[in-house]
Amino acid sequence: MNAPDFDAEFRAKLQDLFTWRRDIRHFKTDPLPTGALDRLLAIADQAPSVGLSQPWRFVLVEDNTARSAIRASFEIHNKAALAGLDGDRASLYATLKLAGLDQAPVHLAVFCDPDPIQGGGLGRQTMPETLDFSTVGAIQTLWLAARAEGIGLGWLSILDPKAVSNTLDVPHNWRFIAYLCLGYPQQETDIPELERAGWENRSPLSNRIIRR
Repeated sequence: MNAPDFDAEFRAKLQDLFTWRRDIRHFKTDPLPTGALDRLLAIADQAPSVGLSQPWRFVLVEDNTARSAIRASFEIHNKAALAGLDGDRASLYATLKLAGLDQAPVHLAVFCDPDPIQGGGLGRQTMPETLDFSTVGAIQTLWLAARAEGIGLGWLSILDPKAVSNTLDVPHNWRFIAYLCLGYPQQETDIPELERAGWENRSPLSNRIIRR
């Protein structure tokens, strides 16, 4: 089988995908089309993983009681984060919308199995954290695939990992990586929401390149 030709037109479109992949907080409540989530998760499952271990575990959170518990965890830790700020920074933080829990039709918790049988331990003896890195790679793959279909994704991290794991009753050794909200965005933009809100501006790439 011959590899596909990723021509200049495709590469330009790919750059558009990267540029327009944003962290969404404002969702429409419309449900995703039938089969869309299954299709996106199948694409995410093609992400690279250390030793071909595929350590990611997806938990679809549909139960209203579980969703309410997740929201309660967010409220507790969001208030704590606000309490740690002062002055203008605190005032600005209080205005930020940091979760799409109430509107997003799909809630997806992502965990990492820290000792998957698959992969036979290859490549992670000296760096076991590569399992977590692999799981994040699957999330990024899901994110881009969703954006290509006009579906937004928001990554919520203001949560207590232990509380999330207990709420969702997952194996005790699984590591909580991310809580994702998926749905159609209320507004399309290529500028990060935190930048538009005045919280932070992106710095030049040169600040993150070091030559040795």
